[in-house]
Amino acid sequence: MNSAPPSTPAPPREAPALLRLLPVRIAGWLAALAILPALIITPMTFEQQIVLSVGIFVAALITNRIKGRFASLVLIFMSVVVSSRYTYWRVTETMFMDNPVDLVLGIGLLMAELYAFVVLLLGYVQTAWPLERKPVPLPEDPAEWPTIDLFIPTYNEALSVVRSTVLAAQSIDWPRDKIKIFVLDDGRRDEFRVFCEDVGVTHVTRDNNRHAKAATSTPR
Repeated sequence: MNSAPPSTPAPPREAPALLRLLPVRIAGWLAALAILPALIITPMTFEQQIVLSVGIFVAALITNRIKGRFASLVLIFMSVVVSSRYTYWRVTETMFMDNPVDLVLGIGLLMAELYAFVVLLLGYVQTAWPLERKPVPLPEDPAEWPTIDLFIPTYNEALSVVRSTVLAAQSIDWPRDKIKIFVLDDGRRDEFRVFCEDVGVTHVTRDNNRHAKAATSTPR
């Protein structure tokens, strides 16, 4: 019995022409920012909360089928509304405790949640408007290709481990005279120096291990 081929999901659709007009988008964002405080701080009954949650969920499903940056920004806005409303409720409604132990533990949990909320907002700031840089083709002449510096930091790894990494780095598909490999050895080991000299890479050490970062041994 032949089974039917799996159906492929429908591709995202373009936003309606009206929503692609810049004045309409600006007016929409201004209106959204104007009602944002009300959406966050307005008290609601349980039934009203259900209506708001279902409305946002349905709106997210519809918006997710529209391709483009505008749809992503709308989804971010709805996420911020829900997260901000929860954070406001946590701060204003749940921190009244008579037991000092409960209060201390509650403050610790609240601080963790506020930290997560700030990280969420910063993540949205970083990803809301990506630059979308286009790949730049390399020049036809390999002599014009850029030189690459490749750092391999190590402290107490065995030479057998670092050897494989160095040899793999030397096998990178790039002109050999355009790649410089540095082994940054915070262990300051003679066997590493000998190995690097044998295979033709630069062995770099420093006279201290401050900051516990072999990669701070920047070659000069």
